[in-house]
Amino acid sequence: MAEQETFPCQICGEHRTKTGLVNGELVDASIADLITKEYPAWSPGGYICRPDLNRFRKQYVREEVEKEKEKCASLEGTVDNDLNVEDHLPGNDNLEYDDELTFGERLADSIAGFAGSWTFIGAFAGVILLWVIVNSYVLLARPFDPYPFILLNLFLSMLAAVQAPVIIMSQNRQEIRDRLHADRDYEVSIHTDREIHLLHRKMDHLMANQGQKLLEIQQIQLDLMDELARKIS
Repeated sequence: MAEQETFPCQICGEHRTKTGLVNGELVDASIADLITKEYPAWSPGGYICRPDLNRFRKQYVREEVEKEKEKCASLEGTVDNDLNVEDHLPGNDNLEYDDELTFGERLADSIAGFAGSWTFIGAFAGVILLWVIVNSYVLLARPFDPYPFILLNLFLSMLAAVQAPVIIMSQNRQEIRDRLHADRDYEVSIHTDREIHLLHRKMDHLMANQGQKLLEIQQIQLDLMDELARKIS
């Protein structure tokens, strides 16, 4: 029986038959790059023995797993920082604005709030009715404001003259508060849009890079399982 031709392994130099060798052109590109880093003289045109090839396969899988662990740890740290409640939750505009109000501004808001209530309308109508009754029936002999109630009209005019600027001041501050709300809503919208954009980039990175790496690792694992099954059989 003729002796089978043997060829040297470019890694260990041991001569083996073709059944114990793998052609360099059949080695995955990722594994070939790893081999080239350790053995620059290695050429895809030569051969590599199966034990050495399996060793590089295992080394590649370990390195890729370690890289993915580091990426996951880095991504987890980034997510933890991004999800910091104090950084993301906007401040309460109402509390910040109310803390800066002066006593006069608070008083104007209180007066405007009371003047725009049913309590004020009821009290105002009661005072006018009482004024008319007192000057029409109770003090018939000497009323201090006889019909047509000129003094009452004077008081009403003074009240309207004072009340109008107070209400306008309160409305102006409400417009400032609404503008602050609008600015804060705009900032939140910009921040949300940026976070969504970053999230899409992370998802694209995971799908494009990690998915491909996972497929490569699975293929290498299948090759190792085939080698193990071949040895067992």
